[in-house]
Amino acid sequence: MHKVVLLLGGNIGDRQANLTQARLEVDRQLGKVLQTSALYETAAWGVEDQPSFLNQALVILTALPPEELLQKIHKVEAKLGRKRQERWHSRTIDIDILFYGDLQIDTPTLTVPHSELHNRKFALYPLSEIAADWMHPDFKMSVKQLLDICPDKLPVKRFDKHHGLLTVDEF
Repeated sequence: MHKVVLLLGGNIGDRQANLTQARLEVDRQLGKVLQTSALYETAAWGVEDQPSFLNQALVILTALPPEELLQKIHKVEAKLGRKRQERWHSRTIDIDILFYGDLQIDTPTLTVPHSELHNRKFALYPLSEIAADWMHPDFKMSVKQLLDICPDKLPVKRFDKHHGLLTVDEF
């Protein structure tokens, strides 16, 4: 069994409901969900004029090998209405593999750890909540350390069901 960190995100439709449904599908089809972060909202990364994304990190326990996990992720995304279009387009759901145990994978279809993780606060904030001490094998730094030096300037807001969206400095 392997501990895997996934990042869920979406910016079309009922984002919160889409993330909830994705979490349920992950637990049913990919592996046991062990931990979940809070929900975080950020502007779309890499493009302008798109709705904001809601993101959540998960730690799962899976028996699936990496490539098979990726194939099943694509099936879950399709089931939840994901249309594969250009890079960084709006989507109902996106599921990325951030870490797969301590493995480093670089194939034409899969790069783990995610190649842009260290540049994206929308991934690092939820990840730091559930795996702050997880070490990035390329940078030899923890998730928390990567977050501290992340060059991403997009604001990140944590979703609180009682207070709505709060900037990360407010919680």
